[in-house]
Amino acid sequence: MSTRALASRILDAARAQGVTVTAAESCTAGMVAAALTDPAGASAMFERGFVTYSNVAKVEMVGVSPATLDAHGAVSEEVAAEMAQGARDRAGAAWAVAISGIAGPGGSDFKPEGRVCFALAGAGGTSTRTIDYGALGRDGVRRAATDHALRLLLGALEGR
Repeated sequence: MSTRALASRILDAARAQGVTVTAAESCTAGMVAAALTDPAGASAMFERGFVTYSNVAKVEMVGVSPATLDAHGAVSEEVAAEMAQGARDRAGAAWAVAISGIAGPGGSDFKPEGRVCFALAGAGGTSTRTIDYGALGRDGVRRAATDHALRLLLGALEGR
């Protein structure tokens, strides 16, 4: 399913439920927010998003703990979870998705290029997942991560 189709289905599902969604993004730098606001009428379900590219932004904008960053690094499920929880709280949204990863080029043996951590936060709690996309190139990793984040939101809205 295309990015545009995913966003349209998210809009329809959120409107039907009368809920809002938000995103906290690092390596995608606003691509999820851009996709979510592409369909006409998106303001019914998306009020704001957070581009938290730096660690300082993660702390100041969505309340990630400096201790969590120190212990796990920015590209970790622990940080993604705090990003999602903080974004959900600050936006007053029913659902929040968060992304932190290494789009490339670069990386390390411990955290390779293409590793992306996701979190989805809702009233029932927060779930996390890490995907290693490999060296798809910067654009490829960012697009893949954006689509996965949209699928997470759609799945939550559709009860999957």
